[in-house]
Amino acid sequence: MSSSLNIVFACLAMVLLTFAVGLRLLFVRAAEMREKRVHPQAASTSVQMAAKLQNVQASDNFRNLFETPVLFYALAAVSLATGHSPNWLVLGCWAYVVLRTAHSFIHCSYNRVMHRFAAFGTSLVLLVVLWVAFAVSLAGKVAG
Repeated sequence: MSSSLNIVFACLAMVLLTFAVGLRLLFVRAAEMREKRVHPQAASTSVQMAAKLQNVQASDNFRNLFETPVLFYALAAVSLATGHSPNWLVLGCWAYVVLRTAHSFIHCSYNRVMHRFAAFGTSLVLLVVLWVAFAVSLAGKVAG
């Protein structure tokens, strides 16, 4: 399988993770609203939602999946657009997906902050390293 295709599959895995967390959010939120008899209109804003609902891990994690992962998707897109997809980038992309999956699992289940922070921090450092290494590698390719 080509490196480019591997990067596309890593992006698809992140999309599937986002869908899975979104579905968890849907089921958890609907169950809690039913249990507490909260009318949907009574939770129409994030402030109202916070006042009425307490199980917000899936919601918080879903929001997280649209923060730093955007930079992951951007890196993948730039890699594909430039045709520069070295094997180390493929491995780094999959490592990022694994770390973000671990972060989501922790956040949506037992939610131990230091465990979650370790997964998040490691994924963020990895993403920074991937961007810097990619920029240096691409510059070397262009110059050479």
